[in-house]
Amino acid sequence: MADINVDVLVIGAGPTGLGAAKRLNQINGPSWLLVDSAEKAGGLAGTDTTPEGFLYDVGGHVIFSHYKYFDDCIEEALPKEDDWFTHQRISYVRYKGLWVPYPFQNNISMLPKEDQVRCMNGLIDAALECRVANTKPKDFDEWILRNCGEGVADIFMRPYNYKVWAVPTTKMQCQWLGERVAAPNLKLVTENVVLNKVAGNWGPNATFKFPARDGTGGIWIAVANTLPKEKTRYGQKGTVEKVDADKKIVTLADGTTVQYGKLVSTMNVDQLVERMGNQELVSLSKGLFYSSTHVIGVGIRGERPERIGDKCWLYFPEDNCPFYRATIFSNYSPYNQPEAGKKLPTLYLANGQKAESTEAKEGPYWSIMLEVSESSMKPVEQEKILEQCIQGLINTEMIKPEDEIVSTYHRRFNHGYPTPSLEREGVLKDLLPKLLDQGIYSRGRFGSWRYEVGNQDHSFMLGVEAVDNIVNGAVELTLNYPDFVNSRKNEERRLAQSFAFGALPSHSK
Repeated sequence: MADINVDVLVIGAGPTGLGAAKRLNQINGPSWLLVDSAEKAGGLAGTDTTPEGFLYDVGGHVIFSHYKYFDDCIEEALPKEDDWFTHQRISYVRYKGLWVPYPFQNNISMLPKEDQVRCMNGLIDAALECRVANTKPKDFDEWILRNCGEGVADIFMRPYNYKVWAVPTTKMQCQWLGERVAAPNLKLVTENVVLNKVAGNWGPNATFKFPARDGTGGIWIAVANTLPKEKTRYGQKGTVEKVDADKKIVTLADGTTVQYGKLVSTMNVDQLVERMGNQELVSLSKGLFYSSTHVIGVGIRGERPERIGDKCWLYFPEDNCPFYRATIFSNYSPYNQPEAGKKLPTLYLANGQKAESTEAKEGPYWSIMLEVSESSMKPVEQEKILEQCIQGLINTEMIKPEDEIVSTYHRRFNHGYPTPSLEREGVLKDLLPKLLDQGIYSRGRFGSWRYEVGNQDHSFMLGVEAVDNIVNGAVELTLNYPDFVNSRKNEERRLAQSFAFGALPSHSK
């Protein structure tokens, strides 16, 4: 006999697991339990705080939603107006010492003349090629060439995407793209070049919300706090050691056994199948590729410089810095860094030299968060990456050599980005149904491994929709039809709805 019996066991208290638990709690039908190996909710959408009081998200997260249900749950968790700040996305690409407004491919009017000519020639060639092409692009690289041409490909798209994904664009497929990459409008680009104009904001997150306090992780702790405490287990008593899919029993690190009817797992699917001990699925999962992410934080004493201004996040395709993206995290909320009156010693100057004094002094302070990718094809020197990033900030004129650094942060996430590799769909179309046949719903950024539905809103709804499928057989739209959910505001499901159900899953199924 197992120690605990539930209809639905949810592994992981990141956005996907919390989405599943939230829906189960709302439905108030099947019995359920949520477990997570961390001491608090948030998963890959968590936030860390340095000893000095600087906050850093686990990568560049902002709230942009395709779903009313997601909005409802976030608003319930953080309902007050002063819980949030709303920002205009102010985003640039750093190229040849210039700040080129994002998206780069729509703003080649900002480039030096010789680069404008190179990009325009490529765009014209691409437009002519597209008119006669009768096959879909075979990979991401071909998609780039067909949409942007050689010039934009070589100057920005290829080097930038290699820095993000840590694999060449020739090793990635292109079904994932959708709204993720702006395809340039040749007429608009030509007009902007001739008139020397800038293209406006593009994309799904041209405006975004950010929590006033506790970073992105604070959102998910607040969502978790709306769930009954007795149905959640964190830390060692929530760590999954073994999954027996035949007996439908999960063993936790403290020895507790949990019998389940259905399992919603938001673990990395490659690690899930290892804990199942299923060699066929382990072999299958080895066809999935991922990159690791280093998140680097730098806290600086002084007023935010004029050259930084109200920039949000910035892209870096060139090789004069290891990071692909920088977020001015102090711009998102005044509570993301210590108050100006807090006294902190200078660790060292940006150029590595010792400060004149080790005495703690007052601020004000500002901060930058950087992201660096790593893979077997793009190794990173773990011990040197912080120093290399600070030098990269100097090289790109983000900071000055004499700036006083008062706090640093470095954390490596082994599973950072689920790569849309050429092999991905073949693996997922085999792996996910085989897990489902055993009553296991593997969902989430690394549970279902689909980057195109890997944002916080998507991840949350993957959990919600898995539960709806368990309870009443509803189609999981986000998992199966990413382009559809990304092309609209999905308003059919609301938190305030009430329910009537048919049969619930039993342990014997």
